[in-house]
Amino acid sequence: MTPDGEGSTRHPAGQDVDPLGDPFLRTRFVLPATPLTFLRRARLAAHLERSSTTPLVMVNGAAGAGKTLLVADWAAHLEQPLAWLTVDAAVGRPGMFWAHLIRALSTADVPMPADVGFPSDARHVDHTLLNRLAAHLSSGSTDATVVIDEYDKAAPEVSEQLAFVLHHAGPGLRVVLISRSEPLLPLHRYRAAGELTEIRDAELAFTPEEAAELLELHGLRVSLAAAGALVERTRGWAAGLRLCAMAAQHSQDPERYLKEFEAGHSTVADFLLAEVLQRQPLATQELLLRVSVLDRFCADLADTLTGRHDAALILADLHRVNAFVEDLGHSWYRLHPLFREILRVHLRERRPGLEPELHRRAAHWLRRSGALPEMVTHGAAAGDWDFTARAVVDDLAIGQLFTGLPSDDMARLFAHMEPVVTTPESDLVQAARDLSRHDLDRGLAHLQDAKEHLAADGAGPPAAHLSCALLEALAARLSGSPGRAEEAAQAARELQREVPVHLLDQHPELPALLLTHLGSTRLWAGHLDEARDALTVVTGDPGRASTAVPRQESLVHLALIDYLNGWPERARHHVSAAVAETQRFSLPDRADTGLGGIVMAAVAVERDELDHAQTLLDQSMPGEPPDPVTAAGQALVTSRLLLARGRARAATAATAADVAADVASPWARAHAALVASAAHLAEGRPGAAADVLRELATEQPVCAVGAARAHLAAGDRSAALRVLDDIPGARNLGPAVRVRALLVRAQAAYAEGDDAATRRLLTEALLTARRDRLRRAFREAGRWLTPFLAHAPLRELATGWLTPGDGATVTGGEPTPVLIEQLSAREREVLERIAMMMSTEEIAADLFVSLNTVKTHVKNLCRKLAVNRRSDAVRRARELGLL
Repeated sequence: MTPDGEGSTRHPAGQDVDPLGDPFLRTRFVLPATPLTFLRRARLAAHLERSSTTPLVMVNGAAGAGKTLLVADWAAHLEQPLAWLTVDAAVGRPGMFWAHLIRALSTADVPMPADVGFPSDARHVDHTLLNRLAAHLSSGSTDATVVIDEYDKAAPEVSEQLAFVLHHAGPGLRVVLISRSEPLLPLHRYRAAGELTEIRDAELAFTPEEAAELLELHGLRVSLAAAGALVERTRGWAAGLRLCAMAAQHSQDPERYLKEFEAGHSTVADFLLAEVLQRQPLATQELLLRVSVLDRFCADLADTLTGRHDAALILADLHRVNAFVEDLGHSWYRLHPLFREILRVHLRERRPGLEPELHRRAAHWLRRSGALPEMVTHGAAAGDWDFTARAVVDDLAIGQLFTGLPSDDMARLFAHMEPVVTTPESDLVQAARDLSRHDLDRGLAHLQDAKEHLAADGAGPPAAHLSCALLEALAARLSGSPGRAEEAAQAARELQREVPVHLLDQHPELPALLLTHLGSTRLWAGHLDEARDALTVVTGDPGRASTAVPRQESLVHLALIDYLNGWPERARHHVSAAVAETQRFSLPDRADTGLGGIVMAAVAVERDELDHAQTLLDQSMPGEPPDPVTAAGQALVTSRLLLARGRARAATAATAADVAADVASPWARAHAALVASAAHLAEGRPGAAADVLRELATEQPVCAVGAARAHLAAGDRSAALRVLDDIPGARNLGPAVRVRALLVRAQAAYAEGDDAATRRLLTEALLTARRDRLRRAFREAGRWLTPFLAHAPLRELATGWLTPGDGATVTGGEPTPVLIEQLSAREREVLERIAMMMSTEEIAADLFVSLNTVKTHVKNLCRKLAVNRRSDAVRRARELGLL
């Protein structure tokens, strides 16, 4: 995914194509060119030259103070590589800002390893990505200087993030900020440490000597006294001096004109119109007014807005004679922000009603040029919803409403789409908009309208039908309709043959989303192997930003499959991989359905970490579950947690929570029955417990174990063993199921008085459970275990992970260790996060410290706890009551 959200194109390495081949995007990374009338001021250049010893340079001044050209001229004379980034409204949010900054560094030949990551959410960047970026820049491989122009347009939170990266990158990074306002950085600290170079309004102001030189560049020779008087009236403001010089060129008495010039703010607006705009030929005036609706433009785009073919010469001349039309390189330009603002106001007064038409023309030009996000912006501004929706669908970009940097912007723009627009493409876009909000009823209504319109139009474009198949699959996922999802997937496979290959290559997010929705519905239907097949294809993607959202969703679904199959440690690894994707690409909060946290809560219940499970569950589901899989998962874990806390009736009620779906889920039904059976057992009704699971015992291994346990509690040992012997696929049982089956067999042997068999089975159960810390199964088994675990060799197998106080309490074990040296407050914070299974990078981001600082704290706390590994530190801390 490019910083502007363009779809990526596959190349041999399988990575996203560098977006800089698009001139529209490259302009943000190019040093602005200086016009012929630019004056290089030696004192300011020397000040910047002396800044090489400070990591932060701030050039702060009012609009038109000459900040950008000053730094651009200095940067052009540097010998070492320099990255340039111009911030605008589209780049100001954290995700977009850091995406562009990483691209700017790459453009400047600063190597960026793939593991640094890339934001996928325009509004957010994960601190672990900033950690990795700072760590890479601090490695000493390459020193980087970055100029950030118009930094005042960056979101406030960017400053805190930039301060973090600048601090932890050390001498590997130097930042030059060009801003109208003071950035929200800890400038006092930089000043106190001698690490800040500042150039402000007072220093940017022209001296009389410099003003005289500038006027001479405009062909005006005046006395130093006249120049000094002009400086006094303009306060040395660069833009005011240039405006005055341009106007004086057309005056019969330039020196008298200069004496009478005033530079108040309202005067500047009047002056720009009267002396800059109105003194231009009519063709030039018209061009300037019309391009004021654009952030940046080239001659061809300007010609499209004017309907003429002379923009190239006009723009070159305008740039050559003044700095109000800025050359961005690669034949692209922009208006000085102040000039543009005034021109737009004048356009609305002088040409009322023309602005929507100009946006419409710009949208059509951008559509032909492949600049989709900018096209959508101008199409929406024009109110041309038919064209805009058709472009999104024809470009096969419907998936970008769900994933990638532009997804929020596109959804926001299409939120204003008028409901009276009824074309197949507009129906599809409105369906996508509604389904992305999980508004199933509205989404299905628009989707049905789209299908009817496509059917009425005959064959219809393949891209529209393929987009329709994607939305059908999503609707099927949200409604729990596996049959509809399979039909949509089959239709998509056939339609892909009809869609141009280059479109499919540019939009890998579409098949990834489609397979994710298909995998989710297969999981709901209980077809776990088939679901795994579809989801694994998505997770096997080479790690592109454009497919990060479906990859993250697929990983948490795979985690749920692992949990349902009795493999909690595998489930935890899949959730960790999903978290890594979230952090690497700074995925939006809405990309996380909460399923990953639900699975982690389920794993915590298996480990009998009930408070931690409750915390994870509370954090995972702040609102309504978005789909049946997540809703059923939430109900399952909630009921298991309540059951573990001894609240059997509440657990049964939790499984009865209504999950809206077209068909029932076999695993959801099986686990609800399992909880009901356990509740009957807890209340002394083993017969009822067995009856609940009678029909399910032959279908679900976990239900067979539950039924065997109920039979054993009812005194029917032979029935219990018979059920266990008939478990389908017994050799491939996951450890969570296998441990429970072994404990039932061990209890049966104990009831028969066969202590040797009991010890043998308990040994196997302990060995199977120890690696994954599966304590819950032993707690559920009951107090009969205690005498066996109190003596060797079972005592040694249980020591260190079966928590004291459990039903499987270890007695007669080694004495509780004593903490000799107390942990510091920060070491305790790190320890708490280690116990939550957070990685070093996650802890660093959470505590807002460097990776090395976290590593130092881990080393110290391990030394104080007399352990060598993080997991042992958590265990020892629990033994000491520190957690």
